[in-house]
Amino acid sequence: MTARIIVEADGGSRGNPGPSAYGALIRDAVTGAVIAEIGETIGVATNNVAEYRGLIAGLELAREHAPGATIEVRMDSKLVIEQMAGRWKIKHADMRPLAAQAQALAPEGTVWTWVPRAANSAADALVNAALDVKAVKKEKNPLVGWKSGLDGAPTTIILLRHGVTESTDRKLFCGSGGADPGLTPVGEEQAKRAATWIANHGGADAIVASPLQRTRETAAFVSRELGLDVELEAGIAEAAFGEWDGFSFPEVMERWPSELEEWLSSTAIAPPGGEAFDAVSERVTAARDRIVAAHPGKTVVAVSHVTPIKMMVRLALDAPMPVIYKMELAPASITTISWWPDGTPSLRNFSVVPD
Repeated sequence: MTARIIVEADGGSRGNPGPSAYGALIRDAVTGAVIAEIGETIGVATNNVAEYRGLIAGLELAREHAPGATIEVRMDSKLVIEQMAGRWKIKHADMRPLAAQAQALAPEGTVWTWVPRAANSAADALVNAALDVKAVKKEKNPLVGWKSGLDGAPTTIILLRHGVTESTDRKLFCGSGGADPGLTPVGEEQAKRAATWIANHGGADAIVASPLQRTRETAAFVSRELGLDVELEAGIAEAAFGEWDGFSFPEVMERWPSELEEWLSSTAIAPPGGEAFDAVSERVTAARDRIVAAHPGKTVVAVSHVTPIKMMVRLALDAPMPVIYKMELAPASITTISWWPDGTPSLRNFSVVPD
C-alpha cells in the first residue's frame, strides 16, 4: 500500500455549458510515479461541474488503488479547492451534492492544494484527450430540451438593462442583497424610451425581469407598452457584492485592497460575503436555458443588469470569462441575442441606447 499519494484532477467544458469531460490521476507522493489515471466525457455540463467530477474520480481512484493512504489533492480550480477546504461557502445548488460526494470520499486529513494550470497539465491532458475522442461523435443538438419544433425558429432574447438609479449616478457597487434602489426620474424616462423602441421594433411575446426594484420598475414600462405581464426570473439578478455594496470602486480599493486585488485576478473569487462571477455565469446560463425552453421560437424581453447581460453575451460569443471586463453597457440599453434550436447563438446588437 502506498503511504502517501497525490490526487491531480481537472475538468473542462467547451462552451460552459457544453461538451464536458474530466481527468484524474494518482501519484506516489515520494517517487512521483503514476499509479492510475482516468479521463471520461460527461455530456453537457459547466466547467465547475466537470471539475468536481474530476475530483470525485480522483478520490475514487485513491480509494480503489491506495486504500488507507494519506492524500493531497492538487487542482488548478481555486473554487473547488477553497470550497472543499471549507474556506469558501458552496452557494450554487448544483455544486452541493457533488461537494458532499467528494467530501464523503476524502479521508480525514486530506490536504487541499491549489496549483497553477501549468502544474496540473497531466490531468488537463486527460480532459482534452477525452473531449477530442468524443468530438467526432458530438450530438447535433447538445442543448437538450431546446428543440422548438417551430420550423427552426430561434428564441430571441432582448436584454434590457435597467434605467439609472442614484447608485448608478454615483458609480456605486449595487447588487443583490444590497440597498435595492429604484429608478430616478431620469431612469424612468430612459425606461420609457426603451419600451417604445422595443414596441416599434417588433415587440415581444413575453417579459421576464430580475426581482430587484430597478428592473421591476423598468419592466413595468415595457409591460404597459406591450400589454404583457412580467414574470420574475431570479437567475438574471445582479451579482451580489457583499460588503462592498453601496461603496464606490475607490472606496473599496481603500478599505479592501487585498480582497479587491484577488477579485480582479480571478472570476472564481467572490467579494467578502458576495458572489463570484463564475457563480453568476452558472445561474445566468441556467436562466437562459429556462427562458429558451419556456418560449421556443418566441421573442422575450429580459430586463436585467450589467453583469448578467455581459454573461449572456459571453455565452453567445463562446468567449473566455475575462471578456466581461472589456464590455461597456449603457443604462437602459438593449442587447439582442437569438438562440437557434440547435443551440447556435446569434448576437444581433449590443448596448443600443434608444433615442
